[in-house]
Amino acid sequence: MQNTGQAAPPSRVPDPKRNIHPIPPEFDAGPIMALDEPKLIAILKDPGSTAFQKAKACQRLAVIGSKDSVPPLAALLGDPHLGCYGRFGLEPNPDPSVDDALREALKKLKGRLLVGVINSIGQRRDPKAVDALVKLMYDPDPEVAQCAAAAVGRIGGPQAAKALQEALTRAKKGLLPAVAGACLVCAEGILAHGDRKQGLAFYELLRREDIPKPVRLAAMYAVIEAEISVTRPRSSGAAPAPPKA
Repeated sequence: MQNTGQAAPPSRVPDPKRNIHPIPPEFDAGPIMALDEPKLIAILKDPGSTAFQKAKACQRLAVIGSKDSVPPLAALLGDPHLGCYGRFGLEPNPDPSVDDALREALKKLKGRLLVGVINSIGQRRDPKAVDALVKLMYDPDPEVAQCAAAAVGRIGGPQAAKALQEALTRAKKGLLPAVAGACLVCAEGILAHGDRKQGLAFYELLRREDIPKPVRLAAMYAVIEAEISVTRPRSSGAAPAPPKA
């Protein structure tokens, strides 16, 4: 290659430090994530805290929150922007006051905020909420009704099973798929807890022709699997004996 005497073009290897922009202080989550519970609660209670600060405080309280953090987190459940963060902070908290707060919120909220609280109750499997959730299964808002049915199925137990069986005959056509799916989950829980007779009877209810086909097939498969698990010969795990000469 002929040397023209011109300087070589600058290297085009990108500089890894060149395009890095520092995080604005107001969006730096690091300091918030290092705070203890009292300081995080103070952020939630401070009217001057930004939505970002409160959201990050909720996320940290999901990990370290105790009973003390329940009231300030529950106070966010009606906030259209921070309600989901409040639930995020409450759901993993083992304190029973969380369930009390979520049940109380059922009486006050509507729409998507109510749907969110219903889902949180279902995740926590609060049996004390079944009565309130059964009423919401017949709410005029279809999303509320469907989510309530799913939560009842997830909570399970005799009370939930009875309510869902009644709903199979009462539910309007638009709600029936959600109720049927909830019944499937509930039946699975009953069987898992050792009540074979009631679990199989529940599955049989889901084989009606008006039940959505995916649910009917799942129920049929569950019955077959349960029967096989009882009748199938158990293997001892030992190698078979060699044939006699």
